[in-house]
Amino acid sequence: MKRIIYISRLTNPLSIKEMEQIGITSSQNNRALNITGLLVYFERLFFQIIEGDDEKVDHLFLKIGQDPRHQDIIRLKTDYDVDQRLFPAWSMKTINLDSNVDELVRPIKILLQAVTESHTIIEQYTQPTILKILNNGVNPLGVIPIRVEKIILFSDIVSYSAISEKSTIEDVFLILNTYFEICSRIILDKGGEVNKLLGDGLMAYFDVEQADDSIQACLDIMQELRNLRNSASAHSPLRLLHSGFGLAQGTVIEGNMGSNFKTDYTVIGDAVNIASRLEGLTREVNRSLVLSESLKQSTKSPWVFVSLGKYSLKGKEKNMEVYSIEHDLVTSLKDI
Repeated sequence: MKRIIYISRLTNPLSIKEMEQIGITSSQNNRALNITGLLVYFERLFFQIIEGDDEKVDHLFLKIGQDPRHQDIIRLKTDYDVDQRLFPAWSMKTINLDSNVDELVRPIKILLQAVTESHTIIEQYTQPTILKILNNGVNPLGVIPIRVEKIILFSDIVSYSAISEKSTIEDVFLILNTYFEICSRIILDKGGEVNKLLGDGLMAYFDVEQADDSIQACLDIMQELRNLRNSASAHSPLRLLHSGFGLAQGTVIEGNMGSNFKTDYTVIGDAVNIASRLEGLTREVNRSLVLSESLKQSTKSPWVFVSLGKYSLKGKEKNMEVYSIEHDLVTSLKDI
């Protein structure tokens, strides 16, 4: 058997009568599936424990995730190989804390609220892969490193050092936070994942089938930065916001790396180093996007590629041919 413990937030508040009806319906449905558990409701928060046959519990949790009445679903824990139920007599015991005035219940409300708020905060500091692993009921610390092919993206702000030296602290933070928000949102929208924020830049990665998406993500970021520069006021620091991008494809090791004090879930390998070097090469070749031949060969869209010649990259014995694309957004960095 399996046991899932989760918290979710309701899109709309429920009346006492509506809550009672949910309890009755859940109890009837669960009894037919031999699922047992507990449902606690307070201030639009659901705290629920469901236990039973593995497949039936998984199906029920998937159904809950698709229910439009639920949002911000956080799986707190999954217990596998359960041999004894916690609630064998309850097909779904429902407790509405909002209707309970007992002073002893108040600490429980505070505890559950604190857990929910803590998880929401942690999500802001945690990359999507870790959240996905957690929401699958797996302890990320136990994930075994794997060798896999990925597309690596590096980006940074052009002339950041010069800009930061002449700007106030407030302007520096405005530039950085605006840049990271735009990059992160677009990369996520294109199916990629931001892995690290690196001072004035970032590292992200895509699955190997997403070569075209990785290029389009760079172009979309460039477009939004251009729109931002054009719409910003005459003295806004955002008018200085330009970016360079390096893209490379290759085999990396993905997994937990670090120590008992600090652990990152990240990727390392030759493709990471090459993408970083290509991004640094953007100033030398005077192009805002530089990519590797391996990435070029994985694309399917009709991009117009431009060979920039062969360059010696740090850590590589042989010179590598690098490419860019013909596009009005792939701008010259010479005069920035």
